[in-house]
This record gives sequence, structure tokens and C-alpha cells, in this order.
Amino acid sequence: MHIACIVGARPNFMKVAPIMRAMESDESIQATLIHTGQHYDAALSDVFFKELGIRKPDISLGVGSGSHANQTASVMIAIEEAILEAQQKGNPFTRMLVVGDVNSTMAATIAAAKLFLPVAHVEAGLRSFDRTMPEEINRLLTDSIADLLLVSEPAGVENLKNEGHPDERVHLVGNVMIDTLMTQLDRAKAQATLSELNLTASSYGVVTLHRPSNVDHPEVLSSLIDVLVDIADSMPLAFPIHPRTAGRLKEFGLFEKLESHANIHCLGPLGYLDFLCLTSQAKVIVTDSGGLQEESTALKVPCLTMRDNTERPITCTMGSSTLIGNSAEKLKKHLQEVLDGSYKSGECPKLWDGNASKRIVKVLVECEVSDLATSE
Repeated sequence: MHIACIVGARPNFMKVAPIMRAMESDESIQATLIHTGQHYDAALSDVFFKELGIRKPDISLGVGSGSHANQTASVMIAIEEAILEAQQKGNPFTRMLVVGDVNSTMAATIAAAKLFLPVAHVEAGLRSFDRTMPEEINRLLTDSIADLLLVSEPAGVENLKNEGHPDERVHLVGNVMIDTLMTQLDRAKAQATLSELNLTASSYGVVTLHRPSNVDHPEVLSSLIDVLVDIADSMPLAFPIHPRTAGRLKEFGLFEKLESHANIHCLGPLGYLDFLCLTSQAKVIVTDSGGLQEESTALKVPCLTMRDNTERPITCTMGSSTLIGNSAEKLKKHLQEVLDGSYKSGECPKLWDGNASKRIVKVLVECEVSDLATSE
């Protein structure tokens, strides 16, 4: 079995790392790692490969940035060439594996389907039901084409059933993000990140914001920054600032307000271990990231999710996340609950146990055996 494993952007790396390790321990699998280069900056890509112990990509496509259409088209063209080249060399791929919901995920799936290459999708079935999100379109298209749907939480199974996918294609395997978290947690906590920032475990907050609904409108961003500045009087904040957000803060004249507060640490992009060091020992996380909703739930750290919806509902119904949209009033209210100890942190869902990647490989092998038996 020869599997093409596709990565393209930072969220993909944490998901593929444990899957690659599980594949490498199975002699029946040959795994080829293909990096599309959707995130091509070293701070967003290379450092993650190094820290997560992912081997150097076997194929690097280097598609770079661009509009959604340009990036999607570039990935499709490059992936098609990679599939055909493997065929010409006499070592064709027998399956493609894609993870998550970035443009590379969807584009690679389309290219594979056009060449009749089966596709397994890790994190299938997640739905925000908000089609204004590019990621939601990517999720819907990928799942409609993939023949093997590997799901992280029960809501994803229900979504796929409601969309008409047959039961035999849907497998609840758990959350590979948590595999990586559990593997790297001790290393992360041993980092010097807290001491370098003069922070004490369980006494500070972590903030990440990058979505347009939170950072593109001056009145919205200004009201959120006011709340963060106020809360920083009572609790230090670590704020790794996304390049997009940094641009908006400077454009709207808000950056100085953050930088001038002694209790707010404005940081650049962080590697995985430094970032996990911060989030795993935080008192609260304020974010609009999907992945952080999951990690905070596994860590039982309160998470104020600045979105109106989530494709990861179990993080709210069972875990530590609360949806607050971009409401400065709700942000202030829930931050105060965290400070006074009345916020409930929830529990970790079943199958978020660090073994999702092993279950994924088991499904892949069983499906390969089943397909061979059927063809004979």
C-alpha cells in the first residue's frame, strides 16, 4: 500500500505527524509525504517539521500564497503531476490521505478523484454550517469526494449520515491533534518560555486572533483590545500576534495600546513547543482558532472562542470552550468568571486519548485488505 500524505499549512502538520509515525511502524505501508507549500514561511512551516519530528517532505511543491482560486488551482496542477509521476516511475500511489480543511486538502482531493485515486479524509464530518467560511466549503467538497471518512467526534458521524454517506465509509477514530499534544506535552512544559516572559503557571491568559470578523473592523477590534487591556491589570496576557492581525492593529492605531501595557506580552509567531508551553499552563485562552478549542478541551483550560459557530461542538457541550462571537461584553463577563473561579472547564471526550493515529492506520489497512478481496 503506497499512501500519499498531503500537508500544506501549519494546522496540517500537527495532524500528520502522529499518522506518519504510525504508518512507519507498519511494514505494509509505504508513505510519501507531499508538502504543497501553502504555508511557505519558515516560522509557519519548517520549525513545525523540526519540533514535531516529521521527516523532510519527500515532495515539496512550493505553491505559495495567492487568492483561494489561484492557490487551489496551483495545488491541483502540482498534485496531478506528482500522482502521474509516481505512476510513470512504476510506484503508483494506491491511496491519498488528506487532513483538516485548508485549501490544499480540498484541492488535492479533487486532483486525486479526477485520476481515480481513493482518498481518506482525517477530520471528516466537521461542520460549522456557515458557508461564509472558506474552510466549510473545503470540508463539504472534500467529504463529498473522499471514499474513506475518518471522524474525530460523534457530531461528525451524524453530519455525514445526514448528508447520505454510507456507514461503511464512516469511521469514528478520535482526534489526531490530541495525539500530538500528548506526545509533546512534557517537552513543551520543559521549555523556558514562561520564565523568559516572567509568567507563572495558571496565572496568565493566552490570546490568538486572526479571523476577519474579529480583526478587520476597527470598532470591533478596538472594543476587544479595550477589554484585554483592562483584564491585563489583573492577569498578564501572552499575545502571539498573527501577521494579519498585526497589520490591522497598526492600521487602526491599536498596536501601541497593547505594547505600552506592562502586563501584555506582544509576541511574534511561535513554534509548536513554545506555544504549547504557554497554552497548556494558561489560566484561560481567548481565541478564534479551531485547533485551540480542541487542545484546550484536552488540557481542561477555559477557552473563550471568539466565533458565532464551531465545527467542533463537543468542545462546547463537553469540553472547556464557550462561544462568544466578537462580543466585548461577553468576553469581559467570561474573563471575570475565570478570574473568580466560577468558569467550568469540562472534560476530555472519549477517543481523544492519544491513539487516534493508530486507529486510522488500522482502518487504512483493513480497507486495503477488503478492497483486495473484493477485486479478486
